[in-house]
Amino acid sequence: MNTRQTSIKVKKNNGDLVPFENEKIKRALRNSGASENEVLQVVRQVEQSIYEGITTKKIYQIAYRILYKNSHRSAGRYRLKKALQQMGPTGYPFEHFVSRIFQAQGYEVQTGILVAGRCVQHEMDVVGKKNEQIIMAECKFHRAESAKSDVKVSLYVHSRMEDIKARLEKEGALRNTNFAPYIITNTRFTEDAEQYGRCAGLNLISWDFPAGSSLKDLIDQNGFHPITSIKALTQREKNSLMEEGIVLCREVEEKPECLEKFHIPQSRLTTIQKEIRELIRKT
Repeated sequence: MNTRQTSIKVKKNNGDLVPFENEKIKRALRNSGASENEVLQVVRQVEQSIYEGITTKKIYQIAYRILYKNSHRSAGRYRLKKALQQMGPTGYPFEHFVSRIFQAQGYEVQTGILVAGRCVQHEMDVVGKKNEQIIMAECKFHRAESAKSDVKVSLYVHSRMEDIKARLEKEGALRNTNFAPYIITNTRFTEDAEQYGRCAGLNLISWDFPAGSSLKDLIDQNGFHPITSIKALTQREKNSLMEEGIVLCREVEEKPECLEKFHIPQSRLTTIQKEIRELIRKT
């Protein structure tokens, strides 16, 4: 990188100005599966486009636009975190998204149901049953990338799960069945929240935790990209599909008729179908 680029300051989400570092872009691009040639090409063009005070968000957008021209799959993986954030503003599509992950693991799943505890009733975002296993999950959806679920969330969810578990134990429902409580977020947990989860037996899943079984890993391993990953769909079209409970790219491929109401031109429809095929391909 030349002297001009090393001296350029970029603006982070919190407003801080920091020196531009192309290594962060390279790392994100490599994690997306981009080839080394694509990584170098994107970084070179980004370096030619940056200016003093440019936001990290703008840099991200430039890199995505360049990468999308070369590889829909890598571009989709590169902006996966953003795609999850676009599943809002409500948390319901994210709950359905999480339920699909458990369904793929063989669970019979329900979302948004009331479950009796020993003391009171609780609304559970996701409840799943498989053989001798019961899972219950609280989903914490955030639209802001910087938002984190702290230890208060872990404490609150743990108390609810313990109340439900106490009722199940009293009824003998757990005699030969394992009860697994989860908290799942599209962003991150604080260190205290993770520490409490480990100590209390809460299964925590965030964007990048735990290693190997994080939300990012589960999505990529199963080809479970959200429909918000599809660049060729408008936000209005994505919102309409999510309102119908269609949250995965693979669901659009399995039910192509769901797009008919939008009267999409054939050329754009072909692009959409190509994007989906590349995104859902498992690693």
